[in-house]
Amino acid sequence: MMNTSISSRIPAVAVLALALYILPAPDLSAQQVKLGTVAPKDSSYDLALKRMGEQWRNATGGAVTLRIFAGSSQGGEADVVRKMKAGQISAGMLTAVGLSDIDPSVTCLQYMPMVFRSWQEVDYVRDKLAPQLEKRLLDKGFVVLFWGDAGWVRYFSKTPIIRPADLKKMKIFAWQGDTYHVELMKEMGYQPQPLETADILPSLQSGLINVASEPPYLALAFQIDRAAPNMLELNWAPLVGATVIKKEIWDKFPPASIDAVKKAALEAGERIRQASRKENEEAVAAMRKRGLRVQAVTPEIEAEWRQVAESIYPKIRGRMVPADMFDEVMRLLKEFRAAGGPAK
Repeated sequence: MMNTSISSRIPAVAVLALALYILPAPDLSAQQVKLGTVAPKDSSYDLALKRMGEQWRNATGGAVTLRIFAGSSQGGEADVVRKMKAGQISAGMLTAVGLSDIDPSVTCLQYMPMVFRSWQEVDYVRDKLAPQLEKRLLDKGFVVLFWGDAGWVRYFSKTPIIRPADLKKMKIFAWQGDTYHVELMKEMGYQPQPLETADILPSLQSGLINVASEPPYLALAFQIDRAAPNMLELNWAPLVGATVIKKEIWDKFPPASIDAVKKAALEAGERIRQASRKENEEAVAAMRKRGLRVQAVTPEIEAEWRQVAESIYPKIRGRMVPADMFDEVMRLLKEFRAAGGPAK
């Protein structure tokens, strides 16, 4: 009886062994890309990233997935860069502030106030400089997935700002970790307060600051206008950045799918640029409806602000912005304007 019982179980054991043999082994090469950003959750930036992630998953048959940590859930941009370098996350959607922690060359697209006068100028210069900037970031171990922007930085304040002298009386938000910018503002007689983006609204409410510099769309998203209901209608500088991924992660992507992955990333960048430029115009209208007071800028007042901006270019060149990149931006703008590019 014993032998019969044992022999009756042998086929079942054999079948189980055969089943385990033919089942596919776990895909140990699958990559979950963890991406950090300060962009608000469910914003157009977040939604564009989610769509890109879905395209990646489909293009690679599930071998590459994207997990997004939006709304500063991984900290500020300095924290995102630090965590990428430490291997805690794989990618980041960053402004030039965060990118400068990887390589300072990208500051040329954002740290030169009032040098750009239209989106056409921004696009022209960025497209011309992209190969150089991408090479410098790659040399530091990061691949650029796409370039983006988030609108023109404008001043939102508790009391109206009209002229540059008005700004000197106020405590101003400055990016945490942007040490030289803070030092430069102090040299010029301003009162910068280094903060993370997530701290702007509570700092306005507490009185730690009374001026914040943000594009209108982000001001609306963070409800900055609730505490600072005045906006100077002056395009101080574009908020420009890029989404980057660690090269060691990128190199593990399936080679057969890489073209589709790149295409999806470039489409995300274009989607973000188009949406953000439209949304910034819509954001001003939305904030006006809930009480935002917009201070218009006359040619005379704009000339005062431009004089202040141009007076600090010698301090920016070579310190905040590498000299070669500063000079190249100026050369390209001269080239664009000489060819009849739109000034506004």
